[in-house]
Amino acid sequence: MEMFPTHIRYTSMSLPYHIANGWLGGFLQTIAFATVAAKGDIYAGLWYPIGIALMTLVVGCCLLKTPKMWM
Repeated sequence: MEMFPTHIRYTSMSLPYHIANGWLGGFLQTIAFATVAAKGDIYAGLWYPIGIALMTLVVGCCLLKTPKMWM
């Protein structure tokens, strides 16, 4: 038997995903365009997605459990 009903399990996974996807992905074009306009370099807008990817990597590595070694 499950601890929580299906609609609660789905909401607890879906809500943070969609909020983060909307805020981080939704503002990508705006932030990239503003960065390019401010710096004058067409490649300056790539720093936002690179920063998000690096932040995801760091958080993922910090929360990743160490695998048990085979004996």
